[in-house]
Amino acid sequence: MSLMPLTATVSGEGHLIIGGCDTVELAREFGTPLYVFDEATIRTRCREYRAAFGKLYPQSSVIYAGKAFLHEALAKILAEEGLGLDVVSGGELGIAQKSGFPADRIYFHGNNKSAEELTAALKYRVGRIVVDNAYELEMLEGICAGMGQKSDILLRLSPGVNPHTHHYIATGIVDSKFGFTPGEADKAVARAMASAHLNLLGLHYHLGSQISELEPYRTGVEISLKFTVEMKRKHGFELKELNIGGGYAVQYVLDERPVPPASTFAEVITRTLTDRCRELGLPLPHLVTEPGRAIVGRAGVAFYRAGATKDIPGIRRYVSVDGGMGDNIRPALYRAVYEAVVASNMLAEPNVKVTIAGKFCESGDILVRDINLPPLYAGDIIALPVSGAYCIPMSSNYNASFKPAIVMVKDGKVRLIRRRENTGDLTRCDTV
Repeated sequence: MSLMPLTATVSGEGHLIIGGCDTVELAREFGTPLYVFDEATIRTRCREYRAAFGKLYPQSSVIYAGKAFLHEALAKILAEEGLGLDVVSGGELGIAQKSGFPADRIYFHGNNKSAEELTAALKYRVGRIVVDNAYELEMLEGICAGMGQKSDILLRLSPGVNPHTHHYIATGIVDSKFGFTPGEADKAVARAMASAHLNLLGLHYHLGSQISELEPYRTGVEISLKFTVEMKRKHGFELKELNIGGGYAVQYVLDERPVPPASTFAEVITRTLTDRCRELGLPLPHLVTEPGRAIVGRAGVAFYRAGATKDIPGIRRYVSVDGGMGDNIRPALYRAVYEAVVASNMLAEPNVKVTIAGKFCESGDILVRDINLPPLYAGDIIALPVSGAYCIPMSSNYNASFKPAIVMVKDGKVRLIRRRENTGDLTRCDTV
């Protein structure tokens, strides 16, 4: 249960309970695949990160990385908990706007923002635009001039830090599509400071995702402050805000080393920032951090219904479920690993090794490989914990499948926040 949402329990009849709701009953009512989010876990994680950084470094903000999972219902919770919001597209900005999320707490990221997206962000008056490259810097300056506006910006650096994670989700290394390299960044600082339409407040970098080590964060702070000193000497640049990104890991399987708590990350980052600023003679900047997975990962659980079993003697037993890479492509994309439980039979002994296979027409559509579970029968409900991040956002309609329903649970009450798709949804954009 250590990987489940904070409210998870088991009923007397062996059913998994989340947020006071029987998940087997939820699967029966809303169908499977089904994603269940525990509101209490989301709110607790928001408060943990705000408290961890706020206690040690009062000049700090926590900005949720919307790419992990974004929905109007979630955006309203984040706003209530005092978090900001990191968006990376016009679509995410639109969701934030529709939810009424405070514009001044929105940070707009992305390595290839369009003129239309930048214009929309300026019209909504988002708090910060994080400029990723020289092309965008020039385009944004022109748009601001045309609109008669001045935009608060951060420049995204590519600091050259190896976060020791999967290469698909390492974004702070030198060989990355994101951010200014040091030589480019020097020119960008000079141009931004000379512009009548851009207000350069500070710097941003993001090292990657699923980072469980502390050293990369320490190194990132040190590199960005050394760059600040150089830019101050050459251009008179003052660092008012430092956004260190997010990337804090969550634990997906039981045999992984536990991830440090928010308080440990906060202690290392804030101590490094405070000590290095003092050594370099820099005033303390406003500190921004952007957790995403760490807020919603454990809060979400995916539920599937078992179907066919294929037993290959001496090799493997496959149990197929009614979802897979259409709703969670992470295992196929970069070999992400998950645990699983039988939500309809939590009290039974896990004594049968099985591989949980998806229903999609790809041999790589495997959700969990070689896991011990109780004997499985068609109709059993299988749950994959820690499915709250990067599953729904990367879901697809492959094989013309329907994207699953999503519910939010709290104190024994359930609310449907997204209905299951149907054929009408698949064809609504088609013309014949």
